[in-house]
Amino acid sequence: MAELRRATGFTLIEVMIVLVVIAILAGLALPSYLDSVQRARRGDGQASLLRLQLEQEKWRANNLAYTSSLSDLGLSDSSADGFYTIAITFAGASGFTATASASGSQSGDVDCQTLTLAHAGANTSTTPTACWRK
Repeated sequence: MAELRRATGFTLIEVMIVLVVIAILAGLALPSYLDSVQRARRGDGQASLLRLQLEQEKWRANNLAYTSSLSDLGLSDSSADGFYTIAITFAGASGFTATASASGSQSGDVDCQTLTLAHAGANTSTTPTACWRK
């Protein structure tokens, strides 16, 4: 008697179903992942602005006014990880305003394209507020 052998393995239809399921899951997960990456990278800009604030306070302790020069503070115009460009837009005797503008791969973060830290007297404010939340 001849033995009948049963074929083992996956059919083309089964493989195609698996690929469709993977594509659907990737399509749902990728935008959420990219949003999380952008929110995490905002920390780079925030940390740079907070470091700038600390250095401004050190500068002000020894001078009559805050400085408008990043080099006076020993800082560069790029954030630590390079996702933001840092600038001092105003500096005077009673306060300063600094911005972190998204650059490079972070430029796609349209909601938080520019982070601002303004310090006047004893008050410090950050805008946009939603971008500074955890």
